Amino acid sequence: MREDLEKIEAVLNERVRPALRAHGGELEVDHLEGGVLYVKLLGQCAGCPSADLTNETLVEAELVRALPELVQKVVVVQTVSDELWEQAKRLLRDHHL
Repeated sequence: MREDLEKIEAVLNERVRPALRAHGGELEVDHLEGGVLYVKLLGQCAGCPSADLTNETLVEAELVRALPELVQKVVVVQTVSDELWEQAKRLLRDHHL
């Protein structure tokens, strides 16, 4: 399983993350289960209206093309990142809204 995640990370680093980072985004692997890779979109990609399109046309397309034996589908886990929680706490603490 660790080998599988290392292969996935290599594809993400080479083919996916550069495009996401160019737009202020990032991606984190949550887990792999039965050919379905669960990921979290971070940075500017988190909550972006185009997140589903980005996942289908970039993330899933590249992983399925490169590693069809491991990844058949990619699902975005919708969560609030720790970074966003900390930013919200800072705003509330420092700006007395």
